[in-house]
Amino acid sequence: MVVLNKIYTKTGDAGETALGNGARVAKHAMRVTAYGTADELSAFLGVARLEARGDVDIALSRIQNDLFDLGADLCRPDMEMDADSEYPPLRMTDAQVTRLEEEIDAMNGDLEPLRSFILPGGSTLSAHLHVCRTVARRAERLAVELATMESVNPAAVKYLNRLSDWFFVAARIANNGGKDDVLWVPGANRD
Repeated sequence: MVVLNKIYTKTGDAGETALGNGARVAKHAMRVTAYGTADELSAFLGVARLEARGDVDIALSRIQNDLFDLGADLCRPDMEMDADSEYPPLRMTDAQVTRLEEEIDAMNGDLEPLRSFILPGGSTLSAHLHVCRTVARRAERLAVELATMESVNPAAVKYLNRLSDWFFVAARIANNGGKDDVLWVPGANRD
């Protein structure tokens, strides 16, 4: 067994990092920014999980693992060369997207329809899940922008789109099934 006790590599000291295919790119490259934001989302999800229990924590654990799959997918450019790779690259799948959709449908079945926009808050878990929702939206925007420049797995973009919806619905569930949602009151403080 190899034991790694040296955390720093010094390979990024000049402002570059390695992608999944070994290519060196600037740390501010769009691809790095996209998968770095997925990593940021995973960290926020770790904070949310401190408040989660039971089935919700299990689902969040599954999503956190998916986010590492997503990062592995986004850090590997040149999808058209996947078949020629020494090791098959890890790519997001439509099955992961479908699972999120099924979970959203199941959670929505227990909620009253919205009649107003809601503000992040209510319970601690709900507030954390809203932060996750907004970071997921940013990760999606970055992945979409990356797709205008380079090839990106369409399932990765779809996953991020559904994931922000998942967080929104889960945040309502965490607010006592939506009963403790904080409703937006348009123009409430204009006087």
